[in-house]
Amino acid sequence: MRKIIAAINTTTDGNCDHTAGIADEELHQHYANLLNSAGVILYGRVTYQLMQYWQTLLKNPSGEKTADDFAKAIDRVPKIVFSHTLRNTGWETAEMAAKPIEELVRELKQQPGNDIFVGSRSLIIQLMNLNLIDELQLCIQPVIAGKGLSLFENIKERTVLRLKKTKVFENGAIILYYEPVR
Repeated sequence: MRKIIAAINTTTDGNCDHTAGIADEELHQHYANLLNSAGVILYGRVTYQLMQYWQTLLKNPSGEKTADDFAKAIDRVPKIVFSHTLRNTGWETAEMAAKPIEELVRELKQQPGNDIFVGSRSLIIQLMNLNLIDELQLCIQPVIAGKGLSLFENIKERTVLRLKKTKVFENGAIILYYEPVR
């Protein structure tokens, strides 16, 4: 059975803001490797539209190897987008979700293939509330944002997590790998 893995960056004060983190070569390489192991990645509209930035690097590479490698990795992985307003993904490897999230995720888990990654705060919250997340990979950035969206806002129930491992980066970021205790 495939696992549902929530992988997301957050600041030390628990805010999700893509502009607050420190995106360096080591982090780009980590996430490129992660995407290269993914079977599919699920996005909400907002995060998906932010990630479309990487399409520009495919057309006009930056010359920075790890950023360009990340652009190639995200382009390759199939993406499913959940949105009430978006009608077209504008990306060859992306499609609009044709079913509600719970139904689609349960089906995807039963299919053969690599793990399913979730990279949107809104989807992580929904899947946490449905008890469908098998692993959380929280990249804690060494930044205090002071404002922004709280990662776990609107979680309905207390969730106990078991720390499986950690990964520390030169820039001070740390990834905490957790699994929910059920």
